[in-house]
Amino acid sequence: MSAPTFHRVTATMMPLPIDHVDTDQIIPAEFLKTTERQGIGRGLFAGWRRLPSGQPNPSFVLNDPRYAEAKILVAGENFGCGSSREHAPWALIDHGFRAVVSSGFADIFRSNALKNGLLPVEIPAGERDALMAVAQERPSTEITIDLEACKLTDPKGKDFSFQVDAFSRRCLLDGVDTLGYLLNHLPTIEAWEATRSTPFDTRAGDSF
Repeated sequence: MSAPTFHRVTATMMPLPIDHVDTDQIIPAEFLKTTERQGIGRGLFAGWRRLPSGQPNPSFVLNDPRYAEAKILVAGENFGCGSSREHAPWALIDHGFRAVVSSGFADIFRSNALKNGLLPVEIPAGERDALMAVAQERPSTEITIDLEACKLTDPKGKDFSFQVDAFSRRCLLDGVDTLGYLLNHLPTIEAWEATRSTPFDTRAGDSF
């Protein structure tokens, strides 16, 4: 199955200087009833982006028009902690984000993000804070994230390396999820199966 490809993105940043943002804050439980990814971005940070009256919260960064075109979220420490809901990366992607930069991610969020085409970029806290400050002071500033080279280039042209496991990197570059990766290798799998002397038959209780 297909997923958004990721090779190289040059874009502006949206700063979210909050540590320990959990998945319930990213996408509240009321939005988990759907399995449709399109449109789920309307629930992104819903508890913060709207006032109790239902009106947009003018003090929340997602409502700041200066960041309307941002494709890179710069977040605080331990981003994506809490429950394992896959809707969290869905909402971030549907809103338009291609990558999240932080000094630390919850493991389950990192895994879900990579499986759905959202790139988590982990860099040292000091560098994260520097990018956060630039995004707050000069919202039009762009940075580049290059998955081919696994590096982030800051506004001054300085490169910072980040790590992505080889399998997830391949899937992102090819624009496939785990199932799509397997389907791309279906001819090889079928060729291997054809070499077996006794076909595997679950109905007959066959075993290895």
